[in-house]
Amino acid sequence: MTTWEYLTAPLLIHNTKTILDNFGSQGWELVAITPGPAGTENVVAYFKRPKES
Repeated sequence: MTTWEYLTAPLLIHNTKTILDNFGSQGWELVAITPGPAGTENVVAYFKRPKES
C-alpha cells in the first residue's frame, strides 16, 4: 500500500510554470488549486508524493 505525504504552497500567478516545474522535479504531483485569501491574486496549490519508507 502506498503512503502519501502532502504539501500546501502559495502559487504566485505571475510565476506559475516555474513554481510547478520546481515542485514536479522534487517528485510532487499537483492535486488541486484553490483560490487564496480574498483580495489577492494568489492561489493555493496542494501536492502529494509517495512517502519514503
